[in-house]
Amino acid sequence: MNRLVPRKFFLGAALFAALFLGIQFIPSIRSNPPVEADLVAPAQVKEILRRSCYDCHSHETRWPWYSRIAPASWWLAGHVKKGRADLNFSQWPLFDLEARGHLLRDIEKQLTDSTMPLRSYTLGHREARLSDTDREILLEWARAAY
Repeated sequence: MNRLVPRKFFLGAALFAALFLGIQFIPSIRSNPPVEADLVAPAQVKEILRRSCYDCHSHETRWPWYSRIAPASWWLAGHVKKGRADLNFSQWPLFDLEARGHLLRDIEKQLTDSTMPLRSYTLGHREARLSDTDREILLEWARAAY
């Protein structure tokens, strides 16, 4: 009976390791297309956006080491893809005034509700956390721009 426990544990660990290694061959798309037309904003606003928003909402994503390890790679790539689809600062000047107005109102709402940046992101990226001052600067910019 005692020999079965270590054997089952070893078999389970080997199966887990084989599965973990196997999923590494399932690719995720981590790309940074060329910046088409970057956002024009005051330097202070740009600094805050670059620090707190650009990883998910631009073509200037900084891909961390764990973005190459499945399943984290799949989660991150999907997150960035969705973030860019919702708002992409690398395409900002290409949006018409109406689209920019909608995006700016959405930015204002997210800042007011403190829903961005996501908590799951700021847990691993402390520098991306927005201070009250950062939020006020971005809110003033967003409100003045629409």
